[in-house]
Amino acid sequence: MSTITELSELSGEYVLDTGRTRLGFIGKHSVGPQVRGEFEEFEGSAHLDGDDPAKSGIRLTIRSRSLQTGNKMRDDPLRKKFLDAAGHPDITFTSTEVEQVDGVRFRVTGDLTLRGTTRPLTLDVESTGGERDAQGGLRVGFRGSATLDRKDWGVSANAVDTLVVSSKVTVEFDVAAVRTSS
Repeated sequence: MSTITELSELSGEYVLDTGRTRLGFIGKHSVGPQVRGEFEEFEGSAHLDGDDPAKSGIRLTIRSRSLQTGNKMRDDPLRKKFLDAAGHPDITFTSTEVEQVDGVRFRVTGDLTLRGTTRPLTLDVESTGGERDAQGGLRVGFRGSATLDRKDWGVSANAVDTLVVSSKVTVEFDVAAVRTSS
């Protein structure tokens, strides 16, 4: 495998490599440690313009029912009451602006739709590089995070949950994508 260091060499159309991508979150309960979880079903695509990153864009769709924290007694209420996975099966993010901060860091703003509510969200994103695989295909990696207030999207089980579950949730991701065309 050969490593690619020039951003301009990464231009093209990409799809997520779901086997090498992690989309997670961290929530805080009023008593006890943080709760970490992830989504197991998702798909996404990106257009990367290495010469003009502002022309880049991403689309992501996450299946709400795929939320996992490793605790079924917690996961079922999160899917049903917090995310309303039956009524809102998809969580989507579509970028509206990409700003290059430095050589490897970007600020990606987009529309996050969660439980039928669409609001802007800005992600801090870092490129983890690109490389050619043994077959000559190009793979890129990105990681990042953002903190959101779940109440802004109507994510709540009932009036009491705000007392025991923090409204602040950190979303974090470690993404691998494969170029499908230049």
